[in-house]
Amino acid sequence: MKLKTLKPLTNEYLESIGFTWHTDTDTSSYISDEIVSISQQEAEEYYEATNELYDMFCEAGQYVIDNNLFHELDIPFNLVEVIKASWDDDVHWHLYGRFDLAGGLDGKPIKLIEFNADTPTAVFETAIVQWAMLKFNNFEESSQFNSLYEAIKDNFKRFVTLDSEIEKFEEHYEKLNWKILFSSVLGDDEEENTTKLLQHIASEAGYQTDFEYIGNVGFSDDGITKDDEIYEFWFKLIPWEDIAIDEGELAVILTEIINNKKAIICNPAYTLLFQSKGIMKILWDLYPNHPLLLETSFEPLENKKQVEKMCFGREGANVAIVNDDNSLDMKTDGDYANFKPIYQEYVEFPQDEKGSYYQAGVFYAYEACGLGFRKGGKILDNMSKFVGHIVE
Repeated sequence: MKLKTLKPLTNEYLESIGFTWHTDTDTSSYISDEIVSISQQEAEEYYEATNELYDMFCEAGQYVIDNNLFHELDIPFNLVEVIKASWDDDVHWHLYGRFDLAGGLDGKPIKLIEFNADTPTAVFETAIVQWAMLKFNNFEESSQFNSLYEAIKDNFKRFVTLDSEIEKFEEHYEKLNWKILFSSVLGDDEEENTTKLLQHIASEAGYQTDFEYIGNVGFSDDGITKDDEIYEFWFKLIPWEDIAIDEGELAVILTEIINNKKAIICNPAYTLLFQSKGIMKILWDLYPNHPLLLETSFEPLENKKQVEKMCFGREGANVAIVNDDNSLDMKTDGDYANFKPIYQEYVEFPQDEKGSYYQAGVFYAYEACGLGFRKGGKILDNMSKFVGHIVE
């Protein structure tokens, strides 16, 4: 691996742009002062792999729906109807997601780890912070595989055009003057400021926008409202599975809202198919031995080092690495033990000279559009660091 040490951005600067989660609980900086140097060819390979994977996920999603495999993916039963409705109607556009990938550096093959399709983190870091790091250190800030900001802006326009011709946005939008309400939960600065960044991007795209905590949003047969004003679009940085499990009544109301075409929700309900790690078993069935995939099963793999993780686990919680002789390498605790497990063939992440592991994250918004890295231990958890990159 090739790393460059940079002069870090100050906390004061980061806070001035709304990035307040810059320091971890152990008082260390969340943003690494090193960046990964990659070649143009490596950037292109990340781009091509991510685009191919997205097409494969779409095929797998259709297969799950056609064969009624929702239970196998641990999908809550009260979201099945809304998943089907959002899948079948093109107005429910997928705004953005992030693929987590092993490999891609030093000639190592790219392998899918999982797809954070519903509520992916690291948008602010990827779109804004790593760009600012290059600029602050007098590098050419465009020397990145990183058009995430513009790609999301264009995708907001596709909510109206429903195709690649974003130039048609003004013509269609002016007829209806559509509005988007943005929501996160109260008390989480990272989620709130990430949501407000996306709100800012939508405003730049041309929408009327507003923000409200989810606890204050109105949901009824009339649609989604704030202060009695109806919104045609609702962006929520709240996982669909949390809505299903913790807010069952809301799941029913949102299903009715979508069925009655009262609002469009993003990310759409069908992204839960992609979010479930169980779909990687479906991918392996549909594309056995595909070079971008790792063998994945609902049962422990035989005579292979593997990772056990939960269908809807997050931030490295409830993950176990099991050796090929069935001995335990390491394990984490967490709040996701009640979800269904999957078993995925183990692959080692690239390492630096200090022994830290690196996982690539590539965002997808109509196409692959932004690369960043996470650095940490063998199991990357919520204490992992964000690492920017430069293409040289």
